[in-house]
Amino acid sequence: MDNRLVLNNALEKLAASFAQRQWPYLHVPKESRWAKTFQWPGKQSDSIMICVHKGTEIQEEFHRQDFFFFNFAYLGSYGAFSANSDHYIVVQEDECYIGQPYTGYALSRKAQEEFIIIGVLIQKESFFKTFLPVLSADPKLFQFFLDPQTNEFSEDFIHLRFDDAWKMRVLLEIMVIEYASEKEDVQTVLQPLVLSLLLEVARQYKRSAAGPPPKRLSDRIVQYISTHSDRVSLQDLSKHFMYHPNYISTLLRKETGHSFSEILLEQRMQRALSLLKGTTLTIEEIAAMLGYNDTSNFYKFFHRYYGKTPREYLEFQKDKH
Repeated sequence: MDNRLVLNNALEKLAASFAQRQWPYLHVPKESRWAKTFQWPGKQSDSIMICVHKGTEIQEEFHRQDFFFFNFAYLGSYGAFSANSDHYIVVQEDECYIGQPYTGYALSRKAQEEFIIIGVLIQKESFFKTFLPVLSADPKLFQFFLDPQTNEFSEDFIHLRFDDAWKMRVLLEIMVIEYASEKEDVQTVLQPLVLSLLLEVARQYKRSAAGPPPKRLSDRIVQYISTHSDRVSLQDLSKHFMYHPNYISTLLRKETGHSFSEILLEQRMQRALSLLKGTTLTIEEIAAMLGYNDTSNFYKFFHRYYGKTPREYLEFQKDKH
């Protein structure tokens, strides 16, 4: 069968399913700021859903949802009310709107021409366990995805246009075809595709958010450590910046007042705390994310930095509140 026909059939199937789907709501008090809040609409055993809207009109009520979502304008453009009804965003073709759990949102568009939105929905717990590690290199992006866990009324979003949109389109087309197939192993196949999609998001986000690089070499080095804290060494810095390791070590101490190992420890421990507070990842999983092959080393450095073990620190924070 012709590949284009397979894709069109899959788009039609998922669009029909999306139009007929009954979205379940969470039970929330009337006075709650959450308004209408959608529960995960798929099987609880599924981590990922692929949704397609295809038509000339969509008008949603303002709502929230308890999952992450990535809405890509595959054909034409669509509009979104974000955070509150007076914040209207137009998402053009080849752009993506990324929302956190519980952020206020509504799709809104009436057009002469047909438009297509492809949505990738990811369950919260699965996102933190499986997908968050690939986004940890960029501190701002990392914090964006962690924020809903510590701030239930976060109203943040990401609006991206992709320089290499064809990559996103190919990934999403494969996901659409795979999800529409309803095969038993579809979740297993989707997982690496979503990982690839998130890596493209992280790459584009870094390009879009990049400001002028710091002028001082020491500041550029610290920035590099921040985005490579899970694996960076003095030798890596030496190769990247083309200076002798001893020179880099001396420069950092002179201009920042801290050694390389102290800066690296601070970066890792700040990230460790965010993960401990904001996710249900195990300490072993967090240690691996931060570059500690031996969990006992993570415990040792955490205790050295905070004066408590990870569990003691969390208990201490609970008692404070």
